[in-house]
Amino acid sequence: MKHTGIFTPAPNMMRRFLTLTAAAAASVLSHTALAQTPKYSNEFLAIGVGARALGMGGANVASVGDVTSGYWNPAGLPLSEGKWQVGVMHSEYFAGIAKYDYAAVSAPIDANTAASFSFIRFGVDDIPNTTQLIDNNGQIDYDRITAFTAADYGFLFSVGRRTPKVPGLRYGGTVKVVYRHVGEFATAWGFGLDGGAQYDLGKWRFAFMARDVTSTFNAWNFTLDEQTKEVWEQTGNEIPKSSLEVTLPRVVLGVGRKFAIWKKLHIYPEFNFDFTFDGKRSVLIKGDPISIEPKAGIEVGWGDIIHVRFGANNIQDYTDDDGKAIWTWQPNVGLGVRIWRFRIDYALASFLNQSVAPVSHVFSLRMDIDKGMFNKKDG
Repeated sequence: MKHTGIFTPAPNMMRRFLTLTAAAAASVLSHTALAQTPKYSNEFLAIGVGARALGMGGANVASVGDVTSGYWNPAGLPLSEGKWQVGVMHSEYFAGIAKYDYAAVSAPIDANTAASFSFIRFGVDDIPNTTQLIDNNGQIDYDRITAFTAADYGFLFSVGRRTPKVPGLRYGGTVKVVYRHVGEFATAWGFGLDGGAQYDLGKWRFAFMARDVTSTFNAWNFTLDEQTKEVWEQTGNEIPKSSLEVTLPRVVLGVGRKFAIWKKLHIYPEFNFDFTFDGKRSVLIKGDPISIEPKAGIEVGWGDIIHVRFGANNIQDYTDDDGKAIWTWQPNVGLGVRIWRFRIDYALASFLNQSVAPVSHVFSLRMDIDKGMFNKKDG
């Protein structure tokens, strides 16, 4: 949608924005003061979904406009233009030990509004439980070894809306429910909110995304039987107690622009900047309490048929054994092909720095559904 005229926010919209910003700031300040607030919490929700976005290094909050918007920026949901969409993704990390799965569906509510439901699972299965390895007679009995699963689940309910009175403006929100469990030993339930906006100004697109805007709280409950507690105490392990884990807010700003090169050939670069408020992190711009991590991606496409992507993220520095500062970054590449109503995307990417873990092959599939999908005239 093209922009016409000067953008002047409506009073109600401005009041809502200021209220949201004030709530986020208050949450950041209050929870930063808690000494036990961890920097890294619910990190499985920070990996990313969709091979397109991962191939661009996670620089995606401005350009996203399909079913994956429920994760990246719910403001992009109305860009599906009245179509139902289904998206799935699978990837594996650490030589296949950890499996990451994603599935989502989006649907239009009216001409200006769309909603989606997203499901995310990150888990490690068949972990040996050796707490009962030694029987009551002090003998090792391998038959007493059992297995358990440690998995994290995310359930995202998102709504995005186009604003007819302000051409080019879209906004949306996501309600997140988190469930985590470690076998029969521990479980946690969490709840959080995300909010985002996109604004088209001519050929430029700007985006704002606030994750965990009110902070996300995970309440952990541990259920260890007496025999397990005894084994842990004998081996010098601390018996955990029920606790509350807090995920602090994060703000992402994005900007991108599509350039026409020749006939159907085009190029789209995008830059994202992740702002965290929990002290210095190993990112390009360090601060206390604010740190900034830049991400960059570029997509070269021919019409809506085929796309090639490149991305850069996880820019970090560390000191080697000789005391020399070394800079590292994570390169990513991707390829996307559209066949009829299906979009198949592939990425060679990683959610960790290349010096820590190797990259993974990521595949995702998106299907568009509308009333004419199965008509003979549609092919």
